[in-house]
Amino acid sequence: MKWLVRYSSQDLLYIAIFSALGLAVKPIVAPLIHLISTPLMVPGGSLAGGLYMMWITLAVVIVQKPGVGFLVGLVQAVVMLSLGLFASHGAISLISYTMPGLVADITALLLIRKDTAYAHILICVFANITGIIIVSTLFLRLPFIPIVISIFIGSFSGIIGGLLSYSLFIKLKKYRIIGNESRIANGRE
Repeated sequence: MKWLVRYSSQDLLYIAIFSALGLAVKPIVAPLIHLISTPLMVPGGSLAGGLYMMWITLAVVIVQKPGVGFLVGLVQAVVMLSLGLFASHGAISLISYTMPGLVADITALLLIRKDTAYAHILICVFANITGIIIVSTLFLRLPFIPIVISIFIGSFSGIIGGLLSYSLFIKLKKYRIIGNESRIANGRE
């Protein structure tokens, strides 16, 4: 647990809050999305994924330390498994929740500025595509063409999630809810 020392109490609080928000949104959004996705015969997660991944994106952009996205996904997976909330995926949930967070971390590392709409969109899209590929191949075992269609739909959903994430980021900054402005703008503490 020595690796947790690099995170401040405030960082861990952000991780916990965004993990909880990501889990809280799913039971509300999922039934509404299934009304649209079922007739289209696409997995609902690919259509709604951007709304789930926007919380990971916000955590990665606000905290700006390696491993934040992975930790948000890990906390979500552990909570989900321990409470049995979305048990249909079972132990695969550990992979399907943590890998998008890891990809969000890697995407953020490749970006110079993380406080732009473009950065939010890229982080959210790549995290969502990762989740789609994992669920489509490991759990749903979809053929190639439906996976490609799901990725296309998931990219659109990721763009929307990224824009929502950026909008929330700007509001949090405006009302000084998030930390030191210079830390976020410069990408360091």
